[in-house]
Amino acid sequence: MSDDRLQRIVNRLTDTLKRDALVEKSLGEIQEVLQSDRAVLYYFYRQWQGRVTYEMLSSIELSILGSTGPDECFNSEYAALYETGRVRAIADIEVEPIHQCHRDFLRDMKVRANLSVPILTAKGLWGLLIAHQCSGPRNWARSDIEFMQQQAQNIALSPAIQETS
Repeated sequence: MSDDRLQRIVNRLTDTLKRDALVEKSLGEIQEVLQSDRAVLYYFYRQWQGRVTYEMLSSIELSILGSTGPDECFNSEYAALYETGRVRAIADIEVEPIHQCHRDFLRDMKVRANLSVPILTAKGLWGLLIAHQCSGPRNWARSDIEFMQQQAQNIALSPAIQETS
């Protein structure tokens, strides 16, 4: 194996470790500051197809790691909204006017309140940073939203993320 090829492999592994550490740190801070039941990163591996790749939990029973969203719910219409910076704060999924497939999806994950913020890179929508309240409804404060937006921006601007987008 050439030295150049070996160095590329080492660089890729280093970038992956940096990305993982950054995301885990961000999710830990989100859960601590917001006192949410769950904080997750939903990463888009293909156009509008993604999965939960990282999570921080208040209880292991709330794990949804590896979960994918229903493709019929998240389409190019929703993606376009998030690509323009849309933040979605749902205080109570049972009374919020959302599509039934979205409500059913959130119910299946035991979500009662949801806060979603886009992670936007130069190439577009990379993923979603999401906080879940499972124990009951929650009115998300402006400071909660601003904190999540700052965390999403920190992730998006990381060189480790820029190179994977």
